[in-house]
Amino acid sequence: MGALLGLLAGVGAVLVLWALTDDQRSSALAGEATRPEAPRGIAQLVISAGHPELSATRVMGTCVALGSAGALLALIVSASPAVALVLGGASAWAPIAVLRRRRDQRQRQLRAAWPEVIDDLVSAVRAGMSLPEGVAELAQRGPLPLRPAFEHFASDYRVTGRFEQSLDRLKDELADPVADRVVEGLRLAREVGGTDLGRLLRTLSSFLREESRIRAEVETRQGWTVNAARLAVAAPWVTLVLLSLRHEAVRAYSSPTGFVVLLVCAGVTFAAYRLMLRIGRLPQEPRVLG
Repeated sequence: MGALLGLLAGVGAVLVLWALTDDQRSSALAGEATRPEAPRGIAQLVISAGHPELSATRVMGTCVALGSAGALLALIVSASPAVALVLGGASAWAPIAVLRRRRDQRQRQLRAAWPEVIDDLVSAVRAGMSLPEGVAELAQRGPLPLRPAFEHFASDYRVTGRFEQSLDRLKDELADPVADRVVEGLRLAREVGGTDLGRLLRTLSSFLREESRIRAEVETRQGWTVNAARLAVAAPWVTLVLLSLRHEAVRAYSSPTGFVVLLVCAGVTFAAYRLMLRIGRLPQEPRVLG
């Protein structure tokens, strides 16, 4: 028992230190690349969640550390390796779940803010401002969720004077399909000198408002079903945590049969939950222009 506790604690500590040192190395080498490759997997998740300062290695290290801590705590309380394994796996998944929830919240905020951004751009174009000036002005007049990104754009454009490069960095920072469309429209208007930019932006604004209204209505109707399904998934495992305080239940789950039952139930619960999310998930617009 002592060897197992020491092993879990040691693995968690090593992975946390590895994640921290990897972030330092990544920061030191960040200036060597002009345009990084398109992120995938966890790297794309942390960018979409609005935490570009995080790295995939740090997230994975956090998952392993939380999983080890959860398994260690469950093992101390219940003295059952089977219960500790299941609860440790649930703890390890927690950072990914938090990032996904934050990503969904941020996408809803951006979806609601973009029509206002486009209206401000239309006003700037009508006032005779150039495109770079109009986009940079959004750092002061734009919606609050988007102001930091436009502040970075304005700062980058003042330093480099390269509009397209600053647009690329803005698009990478926002990591949003609507932002991709708006940025590419601005880039095209800048290159060919389009005179219908105002009409294009107004059309896009009305389309985004209608899409946001319909999606909000569907999400409201869907919320009751999704929350009920989440409660149904969590209830058995809350009961397991309470039962693990009883020695009779601990002995039952520590047996080979109990261990198999827990693993099978955990697999079925995870598969059913993921299937529920997939069936009830609203279609997400892909980043075709990302």
